[in-house]
Amino acid sequence: MTRREFLRRCALVGIGAAVSPFFPSVAEASWYIPSALPGVAVRQTHLSFGALENRFVTDCIVVHHIGMANNDDVSAETLHQWHLNNGWSGIGYHFVVHKNGIIERGRPLDAVGAHCWHHNATSIGINLVGNFEQAEPTTVQLDSAMRLIAELSHRYKLKPGAGTVFGHRDFNSTLCPGKNLYAKLSGLCASASRL
Repeated sequence: MTRREFLRRCALVGIGAAVSPFFPSVAEASWYIPSALPGVAVRQTHLSFGALENRFVTDCIVVHHIGMANNDDVSAETLHQWHLNNGWSGIGYHFVVHKNGIIERGRPLDAVGAHCWHHNATSIGINLVGNFEQAEPTTVQLDSAMRLIAELSHRYKLKPGAGTVFGHRDFNSTLCPGKNLYAKLSGLCASASRL
């Protein structure tokens, strides 16, 4: 986070605290101010969340897949509803990357995620839609994911690669993000580091 963005957010929090007794939704709305990622087109979803915590440290990016048997492409809104049904505050991933390369906003970028047990407070979750135990991610999907990893790495001063970009299976007992995507993570990071 740059100094300018930090000061802007402090001002927004102060304004929100000052007017929240008169307009309760104003303080909540400060969570939904989009944070731009230059060079990456992100479709805003405007999802409504329950209580969220701010993430103050970002030291890694965790890559996931949906893993459904039929390899369907599902929207961030559908994932949001599934996660609400789990009793969560909403979609646990920060970004959803579709087979056609479109990236959708999930959870607000600077909010703590709900995607990787014991690592949510310090990580960003990216979900590539598909079942990559069975199928391969598309070329445009991989390209979008690579550009997103590059921009997030730049924003949070991370060097894309081992130690900063992980598959979900690196932290928890799961097949996620599927063997076919997991095998491509080092190549994604190498390409992202050249941008």
